[in-house]
Amino acid sequence: MTARLVDIAAQAGVSEATVSRVLNGKPGVAAGTRESVLAALDVLGFERPVRLRQRGSAGLVGLITPELSNPIFPALAQVIGQALTRQGYTPVLATQTPGGSTEDELTEMLVDRGVSGIIFVSGLHADTTADMERYDRLRAKGVPYVLVNGFSPKVRAPFVSTDDRAAARLAVTHLASLGHTRIGLAVGPRRFVPVLRKIEGFRRAAQERLGLTAEESEKLIEHSLYTLEGGQAAAATLIERGCTAIVCASDMMALGAVRAARERELTVPGDISVVGFDDSPLIAFTDPPLTTIRQPVESMGQSAVRTLLEEVGGTPAPHSEFVFMPELVVRDSTAARAAGQRERRTA
Repeated sequence: MTARLVDIAAQAGVSEATVSRVLNGKPGVAAGTRESVLAALDVLGFERPVRLRQRGSAGLVGLITPELSNPIFPALAQVIGQALTRQGYTPVLATQTPGGSTEDELTEMLVDRGVSGIIFVSGLHADTTADMERYDRLRAKGVPYVLVNGFSPKVRAPFVSTDDRAAARLAVTHLASLGHTRIGLAVGPRRFVPVLRKIEGFRRAAQERLGLTAEESEKLIEHSLYTLEGGQAAAATLIERGCTAIVCASDMMALGAVRAARERELTVPGDISVVGFDDSPLIAFTDPPLTTIRQPVESMGQSAVRTLLEEVGGTPAPHSEFVFMPELVVRDSTAARAAGQRERRTA
């Protein structure tokens, strides 16, 4: 027991006497200190005393993200994790992987672990074909949650999102100002809310800046996967349709678009301009440095944590969506359409 007290006290940054008071349920310990001690138990692998399990569950907050191969997700996880740690909570990262655990399985694991709440990033809440009753069932268990990037009117919870419509308009407006009139959009599967919103923004900007009808702009939209290979395939099709500029729904897709152009012995941005989305870490150091739409990751992550912890603290979170404005970051992958450059229109 003495060795255990020493280890827990060192992990929590408190005295052994404080650890003893917490473990024995004695009064006179600040809530934040008590949670730090209980979080230290979890980190060190010690089982919490039965009488403290429910009370101590406030020390853990789950974070469920898609696979971490897309650098935007580790970036969000880092911001959210740091914000939770500053508030005395221990983040528990649960990552979905192809062929691995599903969102429902990870949610069940976190609930069994006694988390106080869960933050979902780009989860099933963004899929218009998914059953949203899973979130009602989670709420019925008394577990609050916040949903990042994706919205459903069927889920009565707070959402935190980037303004995807504005993102598409920013990209098209930038490219149109450079003289491009044949601009393509490479996005993910149509069933996802962020994709539908980007399409809405793209169509509106194409109408306002390029004079295209909805039918004409639809021919410039190509759906694929949010991967380098997905972007490469979508861009190859759009290039064949005569596009001189391509807006991509992720930075990874944009890198695939650059590869597709080079495979056809075209230069970026000399022959094809490419715009990404996210402003992922290190994307400024690609060849060429990528023009992209920056998601306000810091503000979004902090907002998600603040909203969740308010509900954990007893303040009901509103059923609303906090929408954050993206920012156009111009680098070297976009340029004016070359004089005399021809656009091949296809039916």
